[in-house]
Amino acid sequence: MRSMASAARKLATYDDVLRAPEHLVAEVIDGDLHLQPRPARRHARAFSRLGARLGRRFDEGDDGPGGWVLLNEPELHLGAQPHILVPDIAGWRRERMPVIEDGPYFDLAPDWVCEVLSPSTAAFDRGRKADVYLEVGVKHLWLVDADTPQIEAFEAVEGRWLRLGAYREADARIVPFDAVPLDVPSLIEGVAPKR
Repeated sequence: MRSMASAARKLATYDDVLRAPEHLVAEVIDGDLHLQPRPARRHARAFSRLGARLGRRFDEGDDGPGGWVLLNEPELHLGAQPHILVPDIAGWRRERMPVIEDGPYFDLAPDWVCEVLSPSTAAFDRGRKADVYLEVGVKHLWLVDADTPQIEAFEAVEGRWLRLGAYREADARIVPFDAVPLDVPSLIEGVAPKR
């Protein structure tokens, strides 16, 4: 007969994340360890280009309004458990994070997160991970389909994600970065068509 202690589920911790193989992205949600492969080429190209374009205009303020701190693949420790998340890109309004303090992770919820979907992560990114972002106070969520390419934008409204639209055009204005048009099709320029 098993004891109650041995029957209890062991919750994943930060140590589990640190022990994960380097070629995998490790996250913890609701005490469960989630391991995903590093981004594929098309996926990496899309989030690298998106981060560079938004960063130049909104983080650095070149040809745009500035006012943001944008980071690729930051490690986030959010919520009471905490959840350990690694979005493809995250952004904080500069008034909420005027200085980036030194440390291994961030415990201040971003104002905006972006996930580039892949066949192996799409259900997770659209499902429980999106729910956690909402629960911890993220205000804006973008889901990027690099195969299309398309950006689906959501805004937190009254405790749920409100879908603002799906954008495929070369001059898309997408909240919260709608001050400057974004060329969505060019996010995957230079990548061979999917076979």
